[in-house]
Amino acid sequence: MRFSDIARELGLTQGTAHAILMTLCDRGWASRDPVDKTYWLGPALAVVAAHADTARPLTHAARAAALAVSRDVGYPAAVVERVDDALMITAIEGGDTPQGAGIPGDRIPYAPPFGVAFAAWDTPDEQRAWIRRATTTDAAVQQRLERVLARTRERGFDIDWTTPALAQNAYLVGTLRGDSLPPRAQQILEQLLAEFATIGFVAEDDPAREAQPVITIAAPVFDHRRRVALLVSVHPLRALSTVEIEAIGTRLTQATASVDSRIQSTED
Repeated sequence: MRFSDIARELGLTQGTAHAILMTLCDRGWASRDPVDKTYWLGPALAVVAAHADTARPLTHAARAAALAVSRDVGYPAAVVERVDDALMITAIEGGDTPQGAGIPGDRIPYAPPFGVAFAAWDTPDEQRAWIRRATTTDAAVQQRLERVLARTRERGFDIDWTTPALAQNAYLVGTLRGDSLPPRAQQILEQLLAEFATIGFVAEDDPAREAQPVITIAAPVFDHRRRVALLVSVHPLRALSTVEIEAIGTRLTQATASVDSRIQSTED
């Protein structure tokens, strides 16, 4: 980015932006191209990246697993971590990433229909807290979410049909909730919230299942306390048969189990 663009994006005065950028360049965190005058990430970040692999062995092992799975199944694979009440993509491995799979740094809210593979292995209290984040009081929706969590544990991995466009709409609808809306609008909004809370889940006996694109297949990686530390996910972004889904899920759980055992042996 150019100097003026950075100052504008950050809402800084030109003097303040210039002082910060000069300091970053002096310390190697940023670099300035002498020809086109644009700023880039600096070489000092490479040192940080090298130390990050050592400081976060679980994430490093998960990235290696994601790359191996991607090579085997032919689709991009990602590492997803929970940061407070959000899910963040911290790495994507496996060649060209199709539009909609996301990029490292992307965040989505940790609320239905997102984060099933985190919630499915959590404590009952935390599972109930995740379900409550659906912001709908529909008892049928809550019961369906409970069944989804139970089925995910049985299967060993999560399957999500929520397209990027639907995810954006679900997030937008969630921000509209408020007591200031007229009763009719509140009723419509409640119906939308109920729909979006489970929109990514397709029944396994649904005949339309194989015609819908599978967005994510995700499996958990456990830490030394047997809590879900992160997810490794595959992003086909195309329709898959039941056999294809099972094959990817099996390969994925083999990879995450390998990470689990590696971490456990390190702890021991």
